[in-house]
Amino acid sequence: MLDDVTMTAPVLASRPVPRWWGDAGGLAAWFSLLIVTALWVANRGLQESLGTDAWSSLGRLTGLWASDLLLLQVLLMARVPLVERAFGQDRLARWHRWTGFSSFNLMLAHVVLITLGYAASAHANVFAELWDLIVTYPGMLLATAGTVALVMVVATSIRAARRRLRYESWHLLHLYAYLGVGLALPHQLWTGTDFVGSKLSTAYWWTLYAAAAGAVLVYRVGLPLWRNWQHRLTVSHVVPEGPGLTSVYLRGRRLDRLPVRAGQFFQWRFLDGPGWSRTHPYSLSATPHTGVVRITVKDLGDGSARVARLRPGTRALIEGPYGRLTGATYPGGPVLMLAGGIGITPLLALLGELPYRPGEATLVYRAHSERDIAFRAELDWLAVKRGVRVVHLLGPRGSWLPRSWADLGDVEALRRIAPYAVRSTVYVCGPDGWTDAVQATLERAGVPADQVHTERFAW
Repeated sequence: MLDDVTMTAPVLASRPVPRWWGDAGGLAAWFSLLIVTALWVANRGLQESLGTDAWSSLGRLTGLWASDLLLLQVLLMARVPLVERAFGQDRLARWHRWTGFSSFNLMLAHVVLITLGYAASAHANVFAELWDLIVTYPGMLLATAGTVALVMVVATSIRAARRRLRYESWHLLHLYAYLGVGLALPHQLWTGTDFVGSKLSTAYWWTLYAAAAGAVLVYRVGLPLWRNWQHRLTVSHVVPEGPGLTSVYLRGRRLDRLPVRAGQFFQWRFLDGPGWSRTHPYSLSATPHTGVVRITVKDLGDGSARVARLRPGTRALIEGPYGRLTGATYPGGPVLMLAGGIGITPLLALLGELPYRPGEATLVYRAHSERDIAFRAELDWLAVKRGVRVVHLLGPRGSWLPRSWADLGDVEALRRIAPYAVRSTVYVCGPDGWTDAVQATLERAGVPADQVHTERFAW
């Protein structure tokens, strides 16, 4: 289908974010916890923690930390473009998970400590005091409902539970986190000493709430609505690429204004019937050109099988673009790309965009067998027209290599495949475990970490 897509797309993305912006963002997150602690101290939290109200005072502190982390968690995954480009999806997802579990544990500590403190002050039974707090204090019934929603989200985010859930089910349940945040926190604004105890406290917390809510409304709701109205993507045609692998070609309006680069992905919804509301992350396998966008999807049994049955004219809704696996920081010179399975999708688009010279690019394509290799015609075109060296690694998996390469060892195999890897810009895309193995090999081979760019296909 070389007539439908171009292999040399224009550069459309914004400039890369300076590296120090990421460090500054991390420091700002820690600084927010320091501010919260300082406000607690200013409201006599430290003095009370050393006296008879120790349980209640420590309960207030853990509640403040939990609230701060919960709002930071919302900001991390609000899809703010500057944050996405500064940190990347992989790092944001790890931080989102860490802040989520940390906030949840602190919230549980808050409930226990506050209940113990109030029970001790009233000389009451702990369980009776907990019940009294829930039914008599302003906002506590809402907070209880929010806590239940957050418990469900956390329980389904544990790895063992996630492996048993379909992506669609997990994603739908995960949306209840917004409901949990909305219900669990207002009681603190209404009655919390550290929220209403001073004008500075009130200003800080309302600012943080406004930033979190505003980011979600603008970047998760407003911007997608605007882009879908502007571009109006519809399915043009569907093409089988290999066993369980399907390419979808879409047309739309003003696609030259779509701010996407090769290597990035969108969250997709296809309005083809029940289940349309659930999003799926699919990378572009070719950047927009002459009004055409292409994605390539592997049937993993989680709703992606529906893609092969899409009909021409089906409307598509997008959120994005997301991801840092782009050529924004490519300095020129040798390029090494390592694709595992469907990880070939964004790397193929990158091969079409990057301005490398003939002979400077090597693509290592890991697949189970010959029949699993996709985009043969386009890979041949790249080899002939742009001098890309394509290395197929076929067979049952050993480490990141086929078992037939096991005698060489990972590092020695890498050096034979790509002798210039140490001075190359390296792009890696594939499943979690495979990507981890590739990264470990690159590190042992002496490839500097700042030259390695990854994207993982996992949820």
